[in-house]
Amino acid sequence: MLKDSREPHFILQERTRQSAFFAAYLPGEGGFEGSAYRLAPANRLSNLNPQIRDVTARYFSDNAVAWHQHAAHGLSSQACCLNFLMPLAMRPEMLARLVQQAVGGDLPEMLEVEKGPDGESWFVGFEWIGRRDYLNEWPRTGSPKRGANVTSADAMLRFRQAGRIETLLVEWKYTESYGAPPEPKREAERLRRYQSIAFAPFGPVRSDAGLKFTDLFWEPFYQLFRQQMLASRMQAEQEDGAERVRVLHIAPAANRRLTRVTSPAMRPLGDNAFKVYRSLLVEPDDFISRSTEALFLPLILETPADDAWANYLRGRYSFLAPDIKDEKS
Repeated sequence: MLKDSREPHFILQERTRQSAFFAAYLPGEGGFEGSAYRLAPANRLSNLNPQIRDVTARYFSDNAVAWHQHAAHGLSSQACCLNFLMPLAMRPEMLARLVQQAVGGDLPEMLEVEKGPDGESWFVGFEWIGRRDYLNEWPRTGSPKRGANVTSADAMLRFRQAGRIETLLVEWKYTESYGAPPEPKREAERLRRYQSIAFAPFGPVRSDAGLKFTDLFWEPFYQLFRQQMLASRMQAEQEDGAERVRVLHIAPAANRRLTRVTSPAMRPLGDNAFKVYRSLLVEPDDFISRSTEALFLPLILETPADDAWANYLRGRYSFLAPDIKDEKS
């Protein structure tokens, strides 16, 4: 991991904060393998807001959704995404304000994504892979598993705005940062799967950007362009009636290391990974990057004092601070 002494290390701050949270609210559960910010793998549901633990277990089981390897880690981005978004799955009014905050325009009408574990309408889906094998990834026999071995959006939202049905594929980050080079042994398979659907006119990435396909294999670009390809194919097929499908990237503004440009070929294009990535797209507005703070803090501040969702987030994720502003791209 690259070092930058000019700014505090966000991951170290969050380890300290999550250790303190576990000590206060889950006494005796933290400390797996000597780390106060880790729970035993069997206790992964304790990593979630108590109000969603049971329903999450049933949702994952009903929909063949995979748990991430480190779902019991206090810094798990999967757990973080679930804690922020799953309690809103049946709160379409709040989701509508969240979407408006992200995309602008009039207040949208939220649309059902799928049925929840009790047969009710859910307005958020998790580990979404699309309804077809758009990216040449699904196994030849059997069914794909959402969240494992196929491109999966951390969450998915559907809405109607200005008379048009749209979909947002959400890529959620927490403490991640990148810098390691791609693994050469995976190049051949990536080329087989994606090369013909990555660049225009058949994919979302500009063909005149002066990049080789392998330049996209550096994280976070590799994840982002796969999400964008999925969005592009879903839009082409108008999956579930969607006339537009975009990627919404959400990450803490305080995690500045995530914005570093890792791919050497892209460094001349700028010093912010998400602004550089956006510039590589045929349709730059199909990628939206927003901070967790800017999207969620206005909603949290509007909630009643006894709102369990907002109170849990306030207590657990102290990077949600009212003085942190969003850098829109």
